[in-house]
Amino acid sequence: MTFIRTRNASSAATPLDPPTKDDGSNYVFEMIYDGGSWRGYADTPTELMEGLIPEYPELVSPKEKAAARIRLALRLQVQLQAVLAASEEFGQCSPEQQQAILAPRDTPPVVSRWDAPVPLVLVTTFYKPAGRLPRPEGPEGALIWIEPDDEWSLLVSLH
Repeated sequence: MTFIRTRNASSAATPLDPPTKDDGSNYVFEMIYDGGSWRGYADTPTELMEGLIPEYPELVSPKEKAAARIRLALRLQVQLQAVLAASEEFGQCSPEQQQAILAPRDTPPVVSRWDAPVPLVLVTTFYKPAGRLPRPEGPEGALIWIEPDDEWSLLVSLH
């Protein structure tokens, strides 16, 4: 397995040429991550996970890998929710909505419907059908779901 990581060029700089494999061919996937600071190249979703979870290659059991993906999803949930809470739209939220947005994420938010001007970021693991909590409803874009069920679904949901 191979994961290649390079520093991302600034938006003002000329983009760097992507690295190639020893045989001169390109990697299947390119991933820009860590706030745009890095570019990662790999041939499989499993290899891309190494860029997001450095200890991922050492994890042996599917249960360990799932737990690592969930921890990453929770960390990214908190970070994204904080960015969204810093928007001007936050002031347009009701006090109850603001409380749900700012609440600690050691307990997943429980809401039946979300239609606030600031999206609510949730991790699918805790909501039905996989989890025990009822899945909230809302208009398009009101809920942002991070899906750590498997490597591919996590990568797609982060995209």
